[in-house]
Amino acid sequence: MNNKLQISFFDKYLTVWVVLCMIAGVLTGRFLPGIPAFLGRFEYARVSIPIAVLIWVMIWPMMMKVDFTSIRNVGRNPKGLYVTWVANWLIKPFTMFAIASFFFFVVFKKLITPELARDYLAGAVLLGAAPCTAMVFVWSHLTRGNPAYTVVQVATNDLIILIAFVPIVALLLGVGGIQVPWDTLFLSVGLFVVIPLVGGMLTRARVIKSKGADYFNQTFLPKFGNVTIAGLLLTLVLIFSFQGDVILNNPLHIILIAIPLIIQTYLIFFIAYLAGKKLCLPHDVAAPGGMIGASNFFELSVAVAISLFGASSPVVLATIVGVLVEVPVMLHLVKIANRTSTWFPANPVGCVQPES
Repeated sequence: MNNKLQISFFDKYLTVWVVLCMIAGVLTGRFLPGIPAFLGRFEYARVSIPIAVLIWVMIWPMMMKVDFTSIRNVGRNPKGLYVTWVANWLIKPFTMFAIASFFFFVVFKKLITPELARDYLAGAVLLGAAPCTAMVFVWSHLTRGNPAYTVVQVATNDLIILIAFVPIVALLLGVGGIQVPWDTLFLSVGLFVVIPLVGGMLTRARVIKSKGADYFNQTFLPKFGNVTIAGLLLTLVLIFSFQGDVILNNPLHIILIAIPLIIQTYLIFFIAYLAGKKLCLPHDVAAPGGMIGASNFFELSVAVAISLFGASSPVVLATIVGVLVEVPVMLHLVKIANRTSTWFPANPVGCVQPES
């Protein structure tokens, strides 16, 4: 693999763009309040229609990248998948809940109100219950991951989201004292997972059938290279225009939210990464597995937070902080994974190597 194919310019500086969008959104809300007020009128079932459209623009191209036909090879080397599934669905949501609860209700007790603590916890839970879908292909590439195996890891995660996301979120929010209507949660998953997932699958199948796989991968997909990031950035401008007063009145809160999110990211990475080492997985499977667990499907988290709590809720702010910190933290984890590749023998004795 040519490792000189680095992360794209927009992806590499995503944190910078998020900060700029935050500033633009806050200034818009402060000095041009008529804009968010006007856009806020376009809602259905508490879902902002402009934001919903932008979120589809974000998620649809990502879903087109996933080859779900690869799942038929799932049984050839399942250990790497077991690590991914256990880390993402049996560990990550619950450690996120525990770490965020500890910081928001104990460590930061004198800095934020109990109401804000519950809201920030809800945002953290939404992040913890949504493992990465698209950006993991970038992280996998930068760690010289096995691309075929990464596709299977991502594809199976997307399908598990359909089943596990709603009950896990409802359970943890309920434990945290936040009651969420199940119908609203199912509606959110339907709008922001099922529709773009099915749409992406159908788009992929139709283009490949009519033009071939080479055209799809080399010509069609690159057309959407920056569409996801553009949709994300425009969404953030709108969200921050609604969040302006909260941010201006509580700038310290962004740092307070970031601390447990960063700790959680490193924790889950090392749990999955070291589990892969313990199970004698090759580095090109263990590294992407750790990246999937560490990073978040923040587009889904933001979308669900908006539909459940409204674009001006502090819950949405917590999910946005997840976007803010993810890229620099993940790039650091990429460096750690590459520097420790010698921990994983090229041909581990007794291990079945994945097919590429």
